[in-house]
Parts: sequence; C-alpha cells; structure tokens
Amino acid sequence: MTTLRNLKIKTSTCKRIVKELRSYEKEVEKEAAKTADMKEKGADPYDLKQQENVLAESRMMVPDCHKRLETALADLKATLAELKESNEQGAEIGEAESTIAEVEAVVKPAED
Repeated sequence: MTTLRNLKIKTSTCKRIVKELRSYEKEVEKEAAKTADMKEKGADPYDLKQQENVLAESRMMVPDCHKRLETALADLKATLAELKESNEQGAEIGEAESTIAEVEAVVKPAED
C-alpha cells in the first residue's frame, strides 16, 4: 500500500539527487578550469596528472546522477499514479507534481 509518507520520501529523494547533480556539474566546471590553468602555467606533470584524475572522477559522477535521477523519477511517478487511483488527497501530491515537472526539466536536456 502506497502512502502519502512514501510519496513525500520519494519526492525528497528526487530533490536531493537534483541538488547533488547540480553540485557535481559545478564541480566539473571548477576542476576543468583548474586543470586548464595548470596546463597553461606548465605545472609539474605528476600534479597535472593527479588533477586530470580528479576531473575524470567528477565527470563520471554526472551520468551516474542522471541514471539515479531517472530511476527516482520513475519511482515517484508510479507512486503518484497509485495514490491518485486510490483518490488520496494532500499537499504532498501537489508537491510531488511540481517536483516531477522540475526533474523532467533537468532530465530532458540530457537525453537530447
């Protein structure tokens, strides 16, 4: 049996993953700028290699977050549909619908 509490948890999960995704995207930008700066200044090859590894790890996290977000979104949609079928009412339903719209806006550009 799906409850409003489950819906609220799944909504929060989607919001957290979106926040995490944005954080990783910012980190990739920051690390890419740092790597470019190190190359420009002719940094020690070992230090540069380490920085490139940091950048590569950050880049790997973005697709991982997208996959987890897509899974969480599908889960949230299924839970919402189940609650709507049972004619549940509550503020959680409206919040879930707005979260779905936000998450779809984040997920769609990645698929294009």
